[in-house]
Amino acid sequence: MAESRRSAVQRARSASLLLGPAFVAAIAYVDPGNVASNISAGAQFGYLLVWVIVMANVMAGLVQFLSAKLGLVTGMSLPEAVRSKAGRSVRLSYWAQAETVAMATDLAEVVGGAIALNLLFDLPLLVGGVITGVVSLVLLAVQNRRGQRPFERIIIGMLAVIAVGFLASVFISPPSASGTLGGLMPRFEGSGSVLLAAAMIGATVMPHAVYLHSGLARDRHGSPEPGPARVRLLKITKIDVGLAMVLAGTVNMAMLLMAAQTLRGREGIETLEDAHGAVRDVLGPGAALLLAIGLLASGLASTSVGAYAGAMIMQGLLKRKIPLLVRRVVTIIPALVILGLGIDPTRALIVSQVVLSFGIPFALIPLVRFTADRTLMGDDANHRVTTGLAWLVAAIISVLNVALIYLTVTGK
Repeated sequence: MAESRRSAVQRARSASLLLGPAFVAAIAYVDPGNVASNISAGAQFGYLLVWVIVMANVMAGLVQFLSAKLGLVTGMSLPEAVRSKAGRSVRLSYWAQAETVAMATDLAEVVGGAIALNLLFDLPLLVGGVITGVVSLVLLAVQNRRGQRPFERIIIGMLAVIAVGFLASVFISPPSASGTLGGLMPRFEGSGSVLLAAAMIGATVMPHAVYLHSGLARDRHGSPEPGPARVRLLKITKIDVGLAMVLAGTVNMAMLLMAAQTLRGREGIETLEDAHGAVRDVLGPGAALLLAIGLLASGLASTSVGAYAGAMIMQGLLKRKIPLLVRRVVTIIPALVILGLGIDPTRALIVSQVVLSFGIPFALIPLVRFTADRTLMGDDANHRVTTGLAWLVAAIISVLNVALIYLTVTGK
């Protein structure tokens, strides 16, 4: 019995060492874009859109597992798989849209970090943006010199800080249980709630995370031959994705519930700064401090992961590699220009989510096609039910993001 128990512990410990890639990808699900959309949803509509958080994270879990599976089974990242099937002109066009999306992602994350530093230390936004960029350079240097595992540990640590920062308010002022349960019923109240639902999903299922996870899983675990080792690795990957999505979903839910409980019905909650001030007034300076720290960790971690994803996209599609640190300097420029010009940072966050919306179908459609292709995936190709669900997810997300673009452009 003792020997059996020791063997089970060893197996569990061995499996735990294989976890990690999904938690790095999950940073994309708790970035400043999520903070802005979830807090806006709770402040404006209370518990109405709780169901959107649940749906978005279930869909994200399926998408991220398929991405990891593609990398593990084929030995290719999603951008590399696209390159293998596309001609030169298509590759260049595909890279251009993916690069635009990556820069929009970076914009949201740098702006989020700048806002957090302004809230914490009253720093000018431009200075905060520069500091966010410098810290992300340090994090990328760790990945460059020490490898993926130390980078994973740092990002997971920052994910824990984000979780504490946003969960604290829920414990300080618990949300309504009946309101939360009522919010699980799918429904809308006018075009404003549709706009926010689309923004919440757009901020959750992000293109760069889909591209990145395939490469992260492949680089960490390789591409094992068909057999027991691959079967075990795919099972552990499901656990990795499941745990990461539960954590990300809990944090996103905490953002919305905090806003629904604390900010609902209050006038003048239009920006992250307004939300921070309202939390300070209602729950006290401690809760407001933790909220700002969570936002800062979100910005710092997500901008580093975003730059990492952008490099993987370029290398996969064009077979060209720019040093991560050089790339970090280039891609941060648009965010610093916007901060320097004094453009409303919260508005910049919203616009960045619209740009991200254009890139989502370009990531999801190839992913579903490739993972359903038996000639590419062999016996690990998706089951027909999985493929059907994946196409449904891709369709729902794409339609909602078209709605986001339309409603944002028309101002309805």
